Amino acid sequence: MTAVGVHPNLAEPGRPVIVVYGPTASGKSDLAVSLAERLDGIVVNADSLQLYTELKILTARPDDSALSRAQHRLFGILPVSEPGSAALWRDLALSEIAAARALGKYPIITGGSGLYLKTLIEGLSPVPPADAEARARASALHDEIGGEAFRVALASRDPVAATRLMAGDRQRLIRAWEVVEATGTSLSDWQKQPRDPAHRLTFYFVGLMPERSHLYERIDRRFETMLELGALAEATRFDALRLSPSLPSNKALGLPELRRHIRGEIELSAATRLAQQASRNYAKRQVTWFRHQLPIENNSSTSHVRHAQFAELSERNLDEIISFILRPG
Repeated sequence: MTAVGVHPNLAEPGRPVIVVYGPTASGKSDLAVSLAERLDGIVVNADSLQLYTELKILTARPDDSALSRAQHRLFGILPVSEPGSAALWRDLALSEIAAARALGKYPIITGGSGLYLKTLIEGLSPVPPADAEARARASALHDEIGGEAFRVALASRDPVAATRLMAGDRQRLIRAWEVVEATGTSLSDWQKQPRDPAHRLTFYFVGLMPERSHLYERIDRRFETMLELGALAEATRFDALRLSPSLPSNKALGLPELRRHIRGEIELSAATRLAQQASRNYAKRQVTWFRHQLPIENNSSTSHVRHAQFAELSERNLDEIISFILRPG
């Protein structure tokens, strides 16, 4: 019997879901494609910014060669003007997982957005949907008093969220205020409620964690390659859209620094150095998050998780990774 609220193709045993994770520039995409070739799989994006159509170069979306080697899903599917979210991605990802399993193929999830991976396994807290009127009032107040004063005001209603969020995180500050105003219960209290994953999936997590100096060298080289491929022109087109600064698409690595150059504030060489540094800082935060937050323990009664981690991708450890995936139990 199918569990209530569970996709019929996700409630019964079947192909496990392979999750390839790691910091930016660690080689995740190459590994995912190689696994898809060797195991007959479909690559499903779990990078919050690779969802956006107009940000192909700056988000290092798979190139034509990768697309020719394996089927890819959920890459470049949203306009940059649309606010993506973990909840939206999760619904799309579960549909793609079900479709791959129905074809007898391995779903291969890959990306560095840790929150997306966490919500895929554990499900979402039962937070109420957006309330347009409460959000409009919160937005108006934020614009009137500024981020720091808004965060201080939020502390009286949701002290946990106010402590956790930065004054510049407009989107999340407003969401926290909106929830408590619309429901009378803080977002933090909503998030403490039990989660239902709404599936019965087995996950095989494969992590790539290169040595730090090697990773940083890759990050620096990759941004230089992005510039050669047209990242500055892509940033120029984005800047011309004059989108709301609160949209998630503004957070693409390297985009803020290139926009400063486009507006005449800094030289391209300075923008490059700052973008590389921002990317290295982001990779460091990702590694910390994966170590402490990734749900790779068997702590769910509805999901089974296995985990292996490697420093680099090579032909030798590709065979090891495949053996890990195919090993019974």
